[in-house]
Amino acid sequence: MELRQLEHFVAVAEEQHFTRAAERLAVSQSGLSASVRALEHELRTPLFSRTTRSVRLTEAGHALLVEAERTLAGARAARDAVDAVRGLLRGTLSVGVEQCVPGVRLPRLLAAFHRKHPLMEIRLRQEGTTSLVDGVAGGRLDAAFAATVGADEWRGDLIPLAREPMVVLCAPGHRFAAAERVAWRELSGESFIDFHPDWGPRRAADGAFGRAGVRRTVGLEVNDVHSLLELVHEGLGIALVPHHFSRKPEARGLVTVDLEGPQQPCYESVVVLPSAQYMSPGARELMTLLRSDSASGDAAAP
Repeated sequence: MELRQLEHFVAVAEEQHFTRAAERLAVSQSGLSASVRALEHELRTPLFSRTTRSVRLTEAGHALLVEAERTLAGARAARDAVDAVRGLLRGTLSVGVEQCVPGVRLPRLLAAFHRKHPLMEIRLRQEGTTSLVDGVAGGRLDAAFAATVGADEWRGDLIPLAREPMVVLCAPGHRFAAAERVAWRELSGESFIDFHPDWGPRRAADGAFGRAGVRRTVGLEVNDVHSLLELVHEGLGIALVPHHFSRKPEARGLVTVDLEGPQQPCYESVVVLPSAQYMSPGARELMTLLRSDSASGDAAAP
């Protein structure tokens, strides 16, 4: 079994398509197919279920994917470590990010990294926090800027970025619009607009409602902040969101209402990293730049 074969297998698994995987790897489709077939022959089991329109992992393929990603990540870390000793950072820095993470200006941070290490390729993926944590655990990501991750969920390193309250957003015509504060029990029966369950704000909101012992109904699920704010504007529901969402231009005209009582929900942004011994040189350098930026006061939450 060769690293090249594992790279081919992972690319097909991620793309779920041989042609797209071949284009991504800049190899011929016939060569890619032959490489995967050779791997299946060596392991004596099919890794993909193939149809004319799709490619899906078999049970054996799912099992191999976890270990293949780990192996490739280890190989990259080994190469990067040798380059770092030589004073040269090259290879790939893979970063994941939630949308609208407070406490960091990621485009500027990545630009500073690129200027300092132009030989390193930067890859950026925007996903929900659940997927980001899985990405760092599986070695697909060197670091992730995520939200509301607890020590019970992640055993690697967690670097705090920012912490802020969550507030209720509603349209001016809603019954909460005239109130400064609203009690948890009053939220029962309201229709909520929220993100899909793996996004950070949804995870924080679900956790807050669970601790308060209040059930809620999420009637509309979205994948981006702007859609959520537009739906609240139209009076199709209310939302429990991080406070900085209420200061976005798209939120102008909406009413912000605080929650009363001792159980104030909070939204925390963090950097998710592997344990120190497994951290890539690129991730170490990125954190050095982040700390430098934070020390200057420039990385404060918007």
